[in-house]
Amino acid sequence: MPVFSIITVVYNGADLLRGTARSVLGQTFSDYEYIVVDGGSTDGTPELLAQMERSAGDLLVWSSEPDKGLYDAMNKGLQRATGDFVWFLNAGDHLHTPDTLERVSGMIADHTDVLYGDTMLVDEDRVPLGLMSALSTRSLPEALTWRDYLGGMRVVHQSFIARRNIAPAYKTDSLVADYDWCIRILKKSREIRHTGLVLSDYLAGGLSKKKHLRSLFDRFKAMRAHVGLGQTLMAHALIGLRAIGHRLRRLGKPRY
Repeated sequence: MPVFSIITVVYNGADLLRGTARSVLGQTFSDYEYIVVDGGSTDGTPELLAQMERSAGDLLVWSSEPDKGLYDAMNKGLQRATGDFVWFLNAGDHLHTPDTLERVSGMIADHTDVLYGDTMLVDEDRVPLGLMSALSTRSLPEALTWRDYLGGMRVVHQSFIARRNIAPAYKTDSLVADYDWCIRILKKSREIRHTGLVLSDYLAGGLSKKKHLRSLFDRFKAMRAHVGLGQTLMAHALIGLRAIGHRLRRLGKPRY
């Protein structure tokens, strides 16, 4: 059984997938599997995956078939995973360094259920923009708990590694199903380990950014399901105040 199952879902994203796959298949640590779930692309993605398979061999597991959207595809990846831990990278996101898996693997104990770290934001030219914890309102907690997510998506899923046997299926009716997924995992976790590392390079943008109002509404619903209406209203008031303070502190500086 491999230590890590790294999962990428893609649809008509061959150009983005190339770099993502290179960052995974070029790791110095070899005890992992790389699962790519393609939604039936027509841009040459299946042909690219077949080409990769010839050099990657058993490290790469892939499929190409229609799905019902992002989180349906991510659930397919979960179902195919066999590793102790699952780690999702979107097409366009990279593991931060070639030794990322090797360094993280050395931090795992029998009771470790989640490992997390910081995220480097990059633009379309792969130019680093800065750390997510600095450029956004998502400061990285030293000791993460599920209640930290009442302040928003404190650790993005590209830098959130979960033990597979406690990872539930994603809900498929929300733009923030990854937010809810992380909370449900953290509630069940024994040890949640801060790696102290930058784990991933995150391509700025994404589905929730493009549909921002809908994602905020979905986050409100997800939070309400976990803590009730009163705490959800209070949490969103604090999120709003924190966002205003963040804008003021970073006037004239880059932010996300």
